[in-house]
Amino acid sequence: MLLFLLVITALTAALMAGLFYAYSCSVNPGLGRLSDICYMSAMQSINRAILNPVFFIGFMGPVFLLPLSTWLVFREGATVSGWYLLAATIIYLVGVFGVTAGGNVPLNNALDKVSLQADAAEIAAQRARFEKPWNRLNMVRTIGAIITVTLVIIACLKMNF
Repeated sequence: MLLFLLVITALTAALMAGLFYAYSCSVNPGLGRLSDICYMSAMQSINRAILNPVFFIGFMGPVFLLPLSTWLVFREGATVSGWYLLAATIIYLVGVFGVTAGGNVPLNNALDKVSLQADAAEIAAQRARFEKPWNRLNMVRTIGAIITVTLVIIACLKMNF
């Protein structure tokens, strides 16, 4: 049962790492080539579309599964694996969940309030306030998610099942 839980934990974290990585290396550069109005429209659409149950399962899964896995592994006496999982938990909660909730979501909320009927100068100014900060935060959570997955995998490899 513990192995199954660890696999699901790794999988949900890996899904988020993959999503954020895909944004970093393809979606964001592609959107960056769009005109201001097209960029803002596309980001508004993406940010609304991602609010769905499939995303929330992947995103929130590690928030619950990492601490649970950590506790169960420590309870089993596998302290080396437990420390790797504890590190993964902290990194995900701070570097992925925290960055998203404290950084990307407020930017998304501000973006959602932008009227696409505004003049071109206002649209350009809004894009300038959004794009670079959002992309930087996405890179932070990408790295955090990749480190999280790596630590969970190492924890699994250190376990004696």
